Amino acid sequence: MVRLISILVGAAFVGVLAIALFGTVATAISDPAPETAEAIYHQHPEDIGLASNGFFGRFDRRQLQRGFQVYKEVCSACHSLKFVAFRDLTDLGYSEPEVKAIASQWAIEQPSVNPETGEATTRKNIPSDRFPSPFANEVAARAANNNALPPDLSLMAKARHDGTNYIHALLMGYRTQPAELVRKFPGAKTPTGLHYNPWFANLNIAMPPPLTSDGQVPYADGTRATKDQMARDVAAFLTWTAEPKLERRHAAGLASVVFLLIFCFLAWGAYQNVWRDVKH
Repeated sequence: MVRLISILVGAAFVGVLAIALFGTVATAISDPAPETAEAIYHQHPEDIGLASNGFFGRFDRRQLQRGFQVYKEVCSACHSLKFVAFRDLTDLGYSEPEVKAIASQWAIEQPSVNPETGEATTRKNIPSDRFPSPFANEVAARAANNNALPPDLSLMAKARHDGTNYIHALLMGYRTQPAELVRKFPGAKTPTGLHYNPWFANLNIAMPPPLTSDGQVPYADGTRATKDQMARDVAAFLTWTAEPKLERRHAAGLASVVFLLIFCFLAWGAYQNVWRDVKH
């Protein structure tokens, strides 16, 4: 009797789920969601093939230094790197004296307090400091950017799906809004003060094109600074800020796989030895 009741309860539960599923599918077919400009015109980034990609990926230090140069000369005016310290730049191949010079010469100083008067002041950066924010607070940031809040870039490569490729595509993706889009979706016309970029989620972004011309950032290593090259380099740099231990993680993963393979071989050998006189 108990078994019969259990079967009936289970069948009823399955039946309710089937009815709900059928209703959802029927509604989706009979009343499909209306098309939107975002659904039709939003683009997805292509793989830019960085050296850090893949199981054995490693950072290209020269590219990271170029990317840092792009961040310093273009991005740092609006975007912070609050989870990165100046001393972390040694991972990019900079020496300690170079890091000290970069920190002390950074355009934005660290907020501090005058010990004698107690008044707010600033001081030169030191290697142990994290990169200072270009704005005192969110209100100041919005006031300077048409009420848009520039995001922190420390973890941007992880905060966005396919982050590295997304950063590159976004920087290279500014376009003139297609007339066809405006005709089909009049309400989706790019508002004044925004910029059309099909790689941005809602197609319209507050940030003006940061990379405007080839040679905008003269590279110290002599690499030709095309817009595409600068976008690739800063995308690589922001991948490092989000994943500074990527190489060590890859090395640990490889060591773990090798260990497991050796362990499996030894376990198989032990099995063969222990059961060699037993018929299977």
